[in-house]
Amino acid sequence: MNYKEFVGQVQHRLEYAQFGQAVRAIRAVLVTLGERMPEGEATDLASPLPMEIDRYLIEAEHGQRFDYDEFLDRVAEREGVDRPDANYHAQQVIAVVAEDVPAGNIEKARGGLTEDFDTLFELLDADVDN
Repeated sequence: MNYKEFVGQVQHRLEYAQFGQAVRAIRAVLVTLGERMPEGEATDLASPLPMEIDRYLIEAEHGQRFDYDEFLDRVAEREGVDRPDANYHAQQVIAVVAEDVPAGNIEKARGGLTEDFDTLFELLDADVDN
């Protein structure tokens, strides 16, 4: 998937009228996720993504310790949305990431997070169940 396709997928899922809104959501989610992940895992997750997208994970200040509530607070603040929207947007962005990244990379990233982050992957789990 190239950059425009990736952002277009997120834009469609979030029902945003403007391309820039989708970019803002992607950046908010992936920078925050990158902050939570160790550098190597963030790089592994980022490597299959378009270079305009992978940098959000790669350039984050890695290895910070915070829970899913703090993750949502950071995403909400960066994107300028409320927490329920931040949660929904994060789930949708991760679902699009999962379309471009091998399942093993997703599982490795998920395995490095605490159990409270399972909510982030609910859409992926729903796809497996169906």
